[in-house]
Amino acid sequence: MAADSPVRRPGARRSTAASPLRRRPKQLERAPALFEPAPGGQGGLVLVGGPRGRTRAGGPPPDTAPATTGEQGAVVVPPAERDGGDPLVRGRARQIAARLAVPRPRRDPTARRGAGELASVPYREGSDDIDLDRTLEVLAERPLPDDHDIIVRERVRTRRAVVLAVDLSGSMRGERVRTAAATVGALAAELARDDLAVVAFWSDAAILLRLGQRIEPLRLLDELLAIPAKGLTNVGFALQVGLRELARQPVRDARVVLLSDCVHNAGADPRPLAARLPRLDVLLDVGGEHDLELARDLARRGRGRLARIRHHRDVAPALGKAFAR
Repeated sequence: MAADSPVRRPGARRSTAASPLRRRPKQLERAPALFEPAPGGQGGLVLVGGPRGRTRAGGPPPDTAPATTGEQGAVVVPPAERDGGDPLVRGRARQIAARLAVPRPRRDPTARRGAGELASVPYREGSDDIDLDRTLEVLAERPLPDDHDIIVRERVRTRRAVVLAVDLSGSMRGERVRTAAATVGALAAELARDDLAVVAFWSDAAILLRLGQRIEPLRLLDELLAIPAKGLTNVGFALQVGLRELARQPVRDARVVLLSDCVHNAGADPRPLAARLPRLDVLLDVGGEHDLELARDLARRGRGRLARIRHHRDVAPALGKAFAR
């Protein structure tokens, strides 16, 4: 396992020009859909999303559905495919958790919304102290900005918020999916006292856990394994979902952790979105085809770290270094 420190040096000006991507991603004919587990779903894991046809486990993922309807789209995974989980993956999760030592954020018992330390966060209603340098940096990447592209300074509570974005596209089958699921289970257990969101993505995405919800590591692990690894890879949409989640609960230590091969082959260029995040750390799965150049660029623009993952044993030290500020 090799880890790369952030590329940007103190005082250096960061280039905002985006060179062409090495791969030309497919331009999607429709906007990607965002799915969530249905409350009280019967008969297995059910993901519901925007208007779409209904797809069962073993069939194509939602992004390849042959038609559209006015119904709520769903991916239904029968309980027979989930009961008991995968012993190999659970074993890997325990191994990762045993070696995982994520430093705790600095304690500040007085910090709460409206108190605590000043931080640069995306604009939300009521904020008026604009961080001009960060805002100009973001606007250089976004010719048509929206409200969240305005970066403001406000006092936030010193609790950690992490969005874990996990690649479940067709290129992440087999051992790669097992490593990804084990990572989710271990990190969820480690961050049980923090705010954690888990986003699985392909051409579309599914939020398996939102910030502020109760963390159940084994349930997350099993639900991740229940989603078929198929379809194209839309890294940009995963980062967009992560940005929206972090904007809901601004904290001093907020980041997205991306676990992917970074073979981005669907949707818009993800690099401008990386620059808009408070921080982006990239765990690059190099066990098969991967895009090291894009992974490096995403980590650089996201002011985070890049770590190359060849085996599940590489995950714990990579996460430890990523969270060591």
